[in-house]
Amino acid sequence: MNGVIREPGGARPRRATLARVAELSGFHVSTVSRVLNGSTVPGVRSASVAAAERIRQVAREVGYLPNAAASGLRRQRTRLLGVVMARLADTVLATIYEGIEQAARDSGFHSLVMNSWDDEDTRRDCVEALLSHNVDAMILGDSPVDGGSLELLVARDVPFVLVNRAVPGYPSVTCDDRLGGRLAAEHLLDLGHRQVAVLAGLPYASNAIERTEGFLEVFREAGHPVPAERVVPSTFDIAGGRLGAERLLRAESVPTAIFTVSDPAALGVLGCLRDHGIAAGSGLSVVGFNDVPMAAELPCPLTTVRSPMRQIGEQSVRQLLALMRGEQVHDVRFPPTLVARATTGPVAAP
Repeated sequence: MNGVIREPGGARPRRATLARVAELSGFHVSTVSRVLNGSTVPGVRSASVAAAERIRQVAREVGYLPNAAASGLRRQRTRLLGVVMARLADTVLATIYEGIEQAARDSGFHSLVMNSWDDEDTRRDCVEALLSHNVDAMILGDSPVDGGSLELLVARDVPFVLVNRAVPGYPSVTCDDRLGGRLAAEHLLDLGHRQVAVLAGLPYASNAIERTEGFLEVFREAGHPVPAERVVPSTFDIAGGRLGAERLLRAESVPTAIFTVSDPAALGVLGCLRDHGIAAGSGLSVVGFNDVPMAAELPCPLTTVRSPMRQIGEQSVRQLLALMRGEQVHDVRFPPTLVARATTGPVAAP
């Protein structure tokens, strides 16, 4: 049941309360309270083992949280914001989180952050753990395009904003990823590249999808569609970039340029080119995405699409606070810019 009891006719699930658990389990609310809060009352018989298990099962199904999320506590603000990121070892996500943390502090809040490792079960555990700490609201930077665990927050009326990735129908703060992909493509087209490839990132991440689609659109519109075999899924890290580059270099026809949807993956591509004796820029062009600080300091500085990572994090907090005040919020898309450096150049002579 994915932790949510659906109402007849597909209506929005009711918020999980003690009264709701009592209604569905068939026990008095005082009995439900004693079971879920682990308390005993002198002179009052405790619920049977079977009854207690039934109550706990219903509580799990409707998403009721004992202790921290009890209705009395929920009305008292903790000034805590819960944050879930895929992995803070990622420089991009760490920079976004720095923006979140600073903006939260400036607004009188503290943040609690957890890593989901882009795993659905771990993601749900993170959400549950943060809710058990009675956070006032949440920011999620790891949501898959199908929404993942968002129904848990919807069912419990917890305000939340997505950051870095978007899901249709929910408020989000991101870079304009599609435009960023288009900027990368236009840059390579202007340099004369026609045989290009894409390390497309994770197929369930909206930022990877949008960056890839924007890039492919430009080449398609220019009359040079990118073959499917040159659009390679990859992780966002260095290892994913290296693996993807190895695959492309083993192909019968090697591209003249590679666009990666993240800078760490671009670093993996550059390492692979070095090992194969191929000069980045003059031998094969490489474009990354995000403009992490390391990009400009490499021996061969990386051409990349710059996104305002810290600002994205800061704005997500502002959007969340507006939502908590009952205001209507809209998606925010920050414009990217192309930063041309040494890893891109004109197509090498045959």
